[in-house]
Amino acid sequence: MIELYTWGTPNGRKISIMLEEIGMPHNVHAINLRTNEQRTPEFLAINPNGRIPAIIDTDGPGGKPLPIFESGAILIYLAEKSGKLLASDPVRRMETLEWLMFQMAGVGPMFGQVGWFKNSAPTNEQGLTRYTNEAVRLAGVLDHRLGQAEYLAGEYSIADIATFPWVRALSFFNILTDTMPNLRRWQDAIEARPAVQRGLKVPVVETV
Repeated sequence: MIELYTWGTPNGRKISIMLEEIGMPHNVHAINLRTNEQRTPEFLAINPNGRIPAIIDTDGPGGKPLPIFESGAILIYLAEKSGKLLASDPVRRMETLEWLMFQMAGVGPMFGQVGWFKNSAPTNEQGLTRYTNEAVRLAGVLDHRLGQAEYLAGEYSIADIATFPWVRALSFFNILTDTMPNLRRWQDAIEARPAVQRGLKVPVVETV
C-alpha cells in the first residue's frame, strides 16, 4: 500500500496520475498548503524539504516502510516497483530519464515562476517577462520534440506524466499553446486517458 501525501498542484498530480495509471493501491492524505500543513513536524519527518508530494511505501524493500520525497524520484521508484512506464531497453530508458530531468530542471521551475509572478507580483514586469519568455521557449522545445515522436520518449512514460500537469497549467497562466499543434495534440491525448482523469481529481480539494 502506498500512502500518498499531496495537494492539488501540478507536482502533486504527477503522483496521483501515476498511481492510477499503474493501478497500485494507495491512500490519499491531503496536505493543505493554504494552512501550511507541509510545515508540520509530522510531514517534515517524511519530507525534510517541506514540499508535496511525498509517499510512504508500507511494503518497501525488505518489507519495511520507505518514505520517498521529490516527485521525480517517486515516479522512478513507482515505475521500477510496478515494472510499468519506464522502459527496460537502455536507450529508451535514458530518453525517458532525459525528458523527466528536463521537466524537473526546466519546465516545473520556470512554469512555476510564471504562476508565482502572475499571482503574487503581477506588477513586476521584469519578472513576468523573464519567466513567461522562458516558459514559452520550453513549451516550444516540447512542441518540437512531439513533432518527432508521439510521446516524449517515443512511448507513453513517466516523462509524459511528469510534464503533462505543468503544460495543462499554462492556460491558467494565460499562456496559450494554440500555435504549438504537436504539444496541443499530446496534451489532448493524455487528458483523455481515464487514469489521468481520475488522477486529476486527487485530492478532493483542488487548487491551480
